Amino acid sequence: MPPRRRRRAVRRLWTALVAALALPLTMLSTGSTPARAAALQCSVDYKTNDWGSGFTADLTITNRGTDPISGWTLTYGYAGNQRLTNGWNGTWSQSGQSVTVQNAPHNASIAAGAAVSTGAQFTYSGSNAAPTNFAINGTTCAGAHQPPITVLTSPTAGAVYSQGNAIPLAATAAAADNATILKVEFYDDTTLLGTDTSAPYSLSVSSLTVGSHSLVAKAYDSLGASGTSTPVGITVASGPAVVASTNQLAVQQGRTGTYQVKLSTQPSSNVTVTSARTSGNTGLTVTGGSSLTFTPSNWNTAQTVSITAASSGTGAAAFESTATGHAKASVTVTQIASTKLYDARFLDLYGKITNPANGYFSPEGVPYHSVETLIVEAPDHGHETTSEAYSYLLWLQAMYGKVTGDWSKFNGAWEIMEKYMIPTHADQPTNSFYTPSKPATYAPELDTPNEYPARLDPSVSVGSDPIAAELKSAYGTDDVYGMHWLQDVDNVYGYGNSPGKCEAGLADTGPSYINTFQRGAQESVWETVPQPTCDSFKYGGTNGYLDLFTGDSSYARQWKFTNAPDADARAVQAAYWADIWAEQQGKGSDVSATVGKAAKMGDYLRYAMYDKYFKKIGNCVGPTTCAAGTGKDASSYLLSWYYAWGGATDTSAGWAWRIGSSHMHGGYQNPLAAYALSSYADLKPKSATGQQDWATSLDRQLEFYRWLQSSEGAIAGGATNSWAGRYATPPAGKSTFYGMYYDQQPVYHDPPSNQWFGFQAWSMERVAEYYQQTGNAEAKAVLDKWVDWALSETTVNPDGTYQIPSTLQWSGQPDTWNASSPGANNGLHVTVADYTNDVGVAAAYAKTLTYYADRSGDSAAAATAKALLDGMWDNHQDALGVAVPETRSDYSRFDDGVYVPGGWSGTMPNGDVINSSSTFDSIRSFYEDDPAWSKIESYLAGGAAPSFTYHRFWAQADIALAMGSYAELLE
Repeated sequence: MPPRRRRRAVRRLWTALVAALALPLTMLSTGSTPARAAALQCSVDYKTNDWGSGFTADLTITNRGTDPISGWTLTYGYAGNQRLTNGWNGTWSQSGQSVTVQNAPHNASIAAGAAVSTGAQFTYSGSNAAPTNFAINGTTCAGAHQPPITVLTSPTAGAVYSQGNAIPLAATAAAADNATILKVEFYDDTTLLGTDTSAPYSLSVSSLTVGSHSLVAKAYDSLGASGTSTPVGITVASGPAVVASTNQLAVQQGRTGTYQVKLSTQPSSNVTVTSARTSGNTGLTVTGGSSLTFTPSNWNTAQTVSITAASSGTGAAAFESTATGHAKASVTVTQIASTKLYDARFLDLYGKITNPANGYFSPEGVPYHSVETLIVEAPDHGHETTSEAYSYLLWLQAMYGKVTGDWSKFNGAWEIMEKYMIPTHADQPTNSFYTPSKPATYAPELDTPNEYPARLDPSVSVGSDPIAAELKSAYGTDDVYGMHWLQDVDNVYGYGNSPGKCEAGLADTGPSYINTFQRGAQESVWETVPQPTCDSFKYGGTNGYLDLFTGDSSYARQWKFTNAPDADARAVQAAYWADIWAEQQGKGSDVSATVGKAAKMGDYLRYAMYDKYFKKIGNCVGPTTCAAGTGKDASSYLLSWYYAWGGATDTSAGWAWRIGSSHMHGGYQNPLAAYALSSYADLKPKSATGQQDWATSLDRQLEFYRWLQSSEGAIAGGATNSWAGRYATPPAGKSTFYGMYYDQQPVYHDPPSNQWFGFQAWSMERVAEYYQQTGNAEAKAVLDKWVDWALSETTVNPDGTYQIPSTLQWSGQPDTWNASSPGANNGLHVTVADYTNDVGVAAAYAKTLTYYADRSGDSAAAATAKALLDGMWDNHQDALGVAVPETRSDYSRFDDGVYVPGGWSGTMPNGDVINSSSTFDSIRSFYEDDPAWSKIESYLAGGAAPSFTYHRFWAQADIALAMGSYAELLE
């Protein structure tokens, strides 16, 4: 057993023994002494962001006792003249130097081992010493021990080395609270390269393979804490190479920009590096450093190449720095308008994202969910990816085409998406057996995972599929053209379920299709059992994984895929902008073929408009009494949470099925995509009724927003045509939208699916784009109210730091929809429970304000968009992009149990056992080899909630897009 697994096993065994021993001691009580709660134990982690005359304080309160804390008051004091300005996640007050914080309703309870956060803004002059005298409910709290600060000082980000040459790794590490550093480990992604136990901490490595590598240093201190560095990306070349400091450079008209070059390895004699433009914009020329000499003594000292832009014109050019016997360095230089600072920011961040050494992409060019591997949210590993990430890649490359005039990367992004995320015919081989008159067999959705498997019930009537025949007629195939939603890019699980293959196995490498969520609204990511999309019974139990989810008399080997409609709609949205921008440049033909594929994707996306079992929309109660649909009467014309399709793997005796989803979420709608597919000629679907369906959908989506808009302005959850996922009877008095029942948290409840402000920003950004393009009055009415609310909940500090809404809470419900006389929704309300400086959500929010301000002329929206973009750029940049630390108290759930029925057993591809004792971590033991795992282990053992700085692909892309959008519309 590897050491990490052994330590985890010991800790679990000890926990089990403690629980077993506690029971007899309780039974020995005679009752003569009243039972008392254990003494309150707590710690407070205090962090600041200080700009000299003021600061924000972020405090994390951890319950280190064995009993929950029900209601808390935090007290502490300052030694200087710090004065409270405002606070969040609690009620803040100050008397003299003493500060008091009372819990907010949403964070009043702190479970044993859990943590909550609160924060405030202060002004001060002079010194700003951190307080140390924290107390909760009068009990003094310990200060949380801070992990070591670890920085990888060598190599530098983006460095290139020749294969076989020594790569010098070096790190600094500083311990807190009088602890000492015991050792520093050096990792290549999750592979341990070596350890140093004494300063200066260093390691020389010459064994790295050709390609990109993400290097990390991890320090351990004498008090058991550890801290990891920000990853540093490097490239190993197959031989000597010329190394450039960047792959992207923006130069404003009439100005000069520079990049640096050096050699990857020491030469035996002088080497001349020549730099020249090889193609593209002739308004860019080398004006310095066209010929540079490197000697055996200065080969690693960077020298400068200068590029000057003409006083007029825009566009990109390719520059190459070459030397005999060396691989060349290529830099794309883009001439931008003299005023376009935000286009320069776009290209700067685009360069960081697309630099292979920075770790955003797999060797195949697939975007990871995040650079970091240890991350759990909807994907349960950082090097998985989603259809969402692919759609952001398309949008990023569309913006790149707008700025540079180069559309090859947009087309290339679609090709990568089509190759790896749209199932091939070999992945969905039995669609020809699909019967549109009976799309699928009914199975109810159940409330909690422990109620599964759900029984198939063929006695429940289902409706007919009215679009299958016209799609086959239009495109000449039975196969579905839509993205699957989740992919294990590095095949970490080992299913080997790569495109065109069916569970090839552990020897297979590269992107592998997987599934997770399968068991009702209460199943969180912490309770899922990952499974392959092609279940050939090779892994899992006797029936693979199928009998964990549905109950049947027998099981056949089968394939199944699930589509996330918001991602496919975003892909259409990106294609729309690519076509608009390319046409403006006179290059519409460059993208026409790809835009045609986007129209095809939009045609199939209509499956997301249908009830799960194609039953009629409206007042659908009772699985046997709710009528089966007979055509378009089963369509809500809204984008639901998913559509899915599957079938048998046996092509000689096959069968296939398709389902929609009955649950419509406000955050998934995309009126810009609906407009493009219904009213923009280049994106008109080929099918007989596709264009009209999207025209109806556009009107219905705008009505949906109006219906869901709270009294304050935020957009509430959504609606369902199948209450509880089984056509149950909804609560009395539930309001409706075209007969569909209001649901404040459609689909998922852990966490509630509409508590995240990000859904507000994502969705309203699409409305704002549609409004900016058309001036539609209905869209403007929704935006006017939403923007006023959002601005009222936004704070921008003097130093550019900001707070935007994070968690939303809802009460009441909308008025039942009356299209001719919409209600005012005076009984539907939202409150902001807490705030955040999240950069990805702030970027989407800034884009919303940018598009809205461009059409409406709203100066406050424009100013806030600029302030958010400037604030994140000035305060939160690092070598990989733009990011902020996050405290992840939810990572206490690594030990959450995963429901597996008693008597069911199986194995994961790596041998992890699946049974009724399984936990999230136990069936994902690969996490225990992650460089960041010790932070989780420390937290699970009672330490402070861990902090991570994540570089999510979608967030970095959204920040870059926000910069480009601002440059286009408001700069």
